[in-house]
Amino acid sequence: MKPVGTITRGTTNPNRLRRVDRFIASQPLMRSCDKPVVVDLGFGASPITAIELLGRLSKINPATHVVGIEIDRERVERGLAVATENLHFTHGGFEVPLPSQLGKEATIIRAFNVLRQYSETEVAAAWDRMLEKLSPEGLLIEGTCDEIGRLASWITLDKSGPKTLTISLRLNQLDLPSKVAERLPKALIHHNTPGQRIHEFLNALDAAWRNNAGLSAFGAAQRWVACCKDLLAAGWPLVGDKKRWRLGELTIDWQAVKPS
Repeated sequence: MKPVGTITRGTTNPNRLRRVDRFIASQPLMRSCDKPVVVDLGFGASPITAIELLGRLSKINPATHVVGIEIDRERVERGLAVATENLHFTHGGFEVPLPSQLGKEATIIRAFNVLRQYSETEVAAAWDRMLEKLSPEGLLIEGTCDEIGRLASWITLDKSGPKTLTISLRLNQLDLPSKVAERLPKALIHHNTPGQRIHEFLNALDAAWRNNAGLSAFGAAQRWVACCKDLLAAGWPLVGDKKRWRLGELTIDWQAVKPS
């Protein structure tokens, strides 16, 4: 079967996806599943992101298998050169083909910096194709980041659709959190305009960041935690706790930011 999708630019840098990897590692599903099958969809010109993903997740669950999937056969060949018992590479796209020994369903699919290169009108269909390959309790993590991983955002979906939006930033020397707007997932990036929920949220986030500038003397993480507390107090439905906030991360219910 012909892979579903088009070849991406393939930009890959070591440690670029550390923020989303850390988020995936925190999911209870990673501990509760006997043999997690985690997909790195569109891993790019180098297999480094798949290698790093397995290294991070194996610390949480040593039985983890990572499958790197690419639509470019040459990239798959590069991956196969470093494949191991728990690290697999295969040719494919949004149909998410898995090695036969791993079954037909993925526990988690990470699709990062892939849909950024597509039209927004193609997002829903791509989501649906990937969601079809998830286990009943599985998750799809779809998002984007800058070239060195300092700005990142992603949408977490389950079989029923989008659940949350996560923003993860390097806080040191951060001017305004809304800098992440340039790295929003494709489903949101064109909706950061007046009248849209994501625009309102980013404005509120910037305001909270400014209002807590005095806490910078205690560190950027303290300022970010206070910022998140202010957002909660203002009624924004943040998900998670201080442990995640201290990492420069926040997660909000999808309904609060989805396009109108």
